[in-house]
Amino acid sequence: MFDDLTAVLIVFAGVFMIIALRYLKLKSQTTGQMTAADATAYEQMAQMAARLETRVATLERILDSEVPAWRDNPSGFYRQASP
Repeated sequence: MFDDLTAVLIVFAGVFMIIALRYLKLKSQTTGQMTAADATAYEQMAQMAARLETRVATLERILDSEVPAWRDNPSGFYRQASP
């Protein structure tokens, strides 16, 4: 008798926990709150984007000095730069 009752209670407790955890996850997503992991990932992506912007600016400066008309005809740049 108690074994059956214990098993049923465990099943109901498990289902309740799953529903509660999904509700809390949905609530945190809809309120716009970021978790610590999300904030860390966001910060890393922002730093990577800043580094990539710096690299692109450097490459554009190099191209501007070596091939001044590269912005006018980018497809012609490859034909012109080929040996």
